Formats: sequence, structure tokens, C-alpha cells
Amino acid sequence: MTQPLRVAIAGLGTVGAGVIRLIDANGELIARRAGRPIEVVAVSARDRAKDRGVDISRFAWVDDPVGLGRHEGADVVVELIGGSDGPALALARTSVAAGKSFVTANKAMIAHHGLELARAAEDADVALKFEAAVAGGVPVIKGLREGAAANEIARVYGILNGTCNFILSRMEAEGRDFADVLAEAQAKGFAEADPSFDIDGVDAAHKLSILASLAFGTSPAFGDVAVTGIRNLIAADIAEAGALGYRVRLLGLAEANAGGLFQRVHPHLVPVDHPLAHVTGATNAVVAEGNFVGRLLFQGAGAGDGPTASAVVADLIDIARGEFGPAYAMPSASLTAQPPADPGERRGRAFLRFAVVDKVGVLAEIAAAMRDAGVSIESLIQRGATAGGGVIVTIVTHEGPERCVAQALDKLAGSQSLAGKPMWMHILG
Repeated sequence: MTQPLRVAIAGLGTVGAGVIRLIDANGELIARRAGRPIEVVAVSARDRAKDRGVDISRFAWVDDPVGLGRHEGADVVVELIGGSDGPALALARTSVAAGKSFVTANKAMIAHHGLELARAAEDADVALKFEAAVAGGVPVIKGLREGAAANEIARVYGILNGTCNFILSRMEAEGRDFADVLAEAQAKGFAEADPSFDIDGVDAAHKLSILASLAFGTSPAFGDVAVTGIRNLIAADIAEAGALGYRVRLLGLAEANAGGLFQRVHPHLVPVDHPLAHVTGATNAVVAEGNFVGRLLFQGAGAGDGPTASAVVADLIDIARGEFGPAYAMPSASLTAQPPADPGERRGRAFLRFAVVDKVGVLAEIAAAMRDAGVSIESLIQRGATAGGGVIVTIVTHEGPERCVAQALDKLAGSQSLAGKPMWMHILG
């Protein structure tokens, strides 16, 4: 065995402690696979005295997490602090500048600053790895960067947030409303006290921008991701989708073509015969479509100490082997900057839900708006009642440009016949 790979860890929450436990438990196996031992030598966290279920007294303690980037005894730094900026970003910059490889699970930082860090890592001839930043323990980044490297990827899409998928699959199974299931998810620890980051789609958007860059060789463009979350879904949406042969999932979807880079996080109706329709609970799943390999499905636990720690240590094993490679599957200078594609030019089918006042002429008004905007209606169904005494109307459209649906909804905006904002979901084709 050669000299061990010496690791410094910033952040000792569930994942940081999980990394230590994993190395303790599987150290001999890891050393055999890596070709040398991997050893934690230094740590940093907010509270030195906190009981984390692992013995940290054997490691050097550094009060300032950014100081780990200059620790002379470490070869690689693992960042598990979180946040797109602040100490996490300062630590990343310091570590790479000091000639240390850098591993992170921080999807927000990579989404916002990944290109900068990739360039710096290439200049310093060190590794930048972030397998744990997307889909927890699911090796989707390695799959795109290495396994599918010979393919032109047509699109990449999937279920990228376990909290949302837990809520949607529970609503589907039990017919409950969003707020009720969200409260349960918070009680069980699947959702934060402030769940906005998850349920409004921001977390999924961070992950999607990373996947898009890897899949298409484009510069990361988080700011161009169109984001709609799930907080406005109601039980009737789930039930109506089921009656039509679909299940509702929050999907991140990205494509690159002559029209530019398209990136969107949005609730979708997924056909029941599609693999993503059967992904339930707090599970993540990503689909990549390659021109030679066909459809690839990556599925598994998207969060938690064990799965995320597994991804972190997998990156460490690559570094121990000397397998660096460019962070985004190609040198950063080769990444292309693509303009955002116009979503209005995309063609597809839509599911529209309206809560309307129960009066004569409402259906005619909605149908006229669709007609005038050039939207072809496949089905229009009125059933059920809202808590306020109105009724629910759902429309499924034939395939057509999305700009037509947007124009129809603009025509109906402010109508006295509507009891709330319509819900627009795309149908996965």
C-alpha cells in the first residue's frame, strides 16, 4: 500500500458523521478498491462538544472551516457545510488555491459557482468532484460523465427532490391535500420547517442545471431554469390525473438543440407505463436518453446520511486512484454558452385545472379563450366542488405550441368566472 489519502472534513452533520462512519466500517474494503487507505485527519464544525455518534477526538480540530483549506496534513477537503456562498465557497476557493482536491455535496454552490471552481481546479491540477450534490447516493453524475461519455444526450429529466416526491406519492395513495401531507412530511423529517427550497422547486433546479451542463457540454446556467413548485396542487389534480391514466411528479427536464438550452422544473403528468410513474416516496430517479445507449434510468435514495456519504466516499476513492478528469466531463474551456430556448415554441400536451364559479356560461368562456388562442381541446371535464362552493373544470389539450396555452390563460386572467389561478401541468411525452 502507498501513502494514505488524507482527508479534512468541514461540516459534521448527518452526512459528515456518516462519511466518518462509512470509512470506519468499510476502511479495509475502501483501501483495496482505492489502492491505498483513505484516512480522515482533520475536521471542523460549529460545536466541538456535540455528540455525533462518532469519535472525533482522534482528528485535528480546526475552528475556522476555511482554515481546513490550508491544513498542511490534508490532501483533499470535503465540504458539507452547505450554502451557495459564505464559508462553503471560501473554503472551496482556498482549498483549490492551496493545491488540494475538493469534494462537495453542495448543489447550490456548484449550480452558482461550479464553472469558476472547475476552471480553478484545472489550473491547479486538482480534482473537483460533486457526485453527492445530485440524487444522493445515485451515481448519476458518474454515469453521465463517464458511462455515457460516448453518447450525444438528447435530453435528461427526472425526479430530483425526495421531499416533493414523498408528498405527491402520499397524496396519490391517500387522496389527501397538499398542506396535510406537507405537515406529515415535516413531522417525519422529510421536509424542513421552512420547506420553500424544496416545494418551490429551487433544490431541483440546482440539480437540473448541473445535470444539463454534464449532459450537453454547456456552461452551467442556473439562472435560466424556469421553476414552478408543487404548493398549489390540490387533491383533485392528483385524482383527475389518475383517472386519465397519469401520475403527477415534479420533474426537472433539460434539452439542448438549435433553439438553445431548455431547462424547466415543473409538475408533470407522467403516463402510468413510464418508469418515473412508479417512483414513490423520498426516492430520486433520473432518465438520460443517449443516441447510442438509449434510455438510461438511475434510481435510488436521494438523501440521507448513508447514501450521501456513499457518494462522497466514492469521489474520494476516485481521487485516491488518481482519477481526476474535468468536473463537467470536458475541459471547462470546451463548455459552450447557449442562450435559453423559447418555451413558447415547445410543442406538447397540457393539463389545465380551473376552479370556477358555478354559473351559466363559464365553460363557454373557457372554451372560447382556448379557441381564440389556437388551443385544441382533447377533453373538458367538469366534476367535483371546491371548498368555496364552486366547481373544478379540467382540460387536456392536443399537442401544440406552449405559447398558445399561455395566451389562452392570459385571456382568462382576471375573469370573474374564475375562483383562483389556473393550474397548468405539462404531460410528459
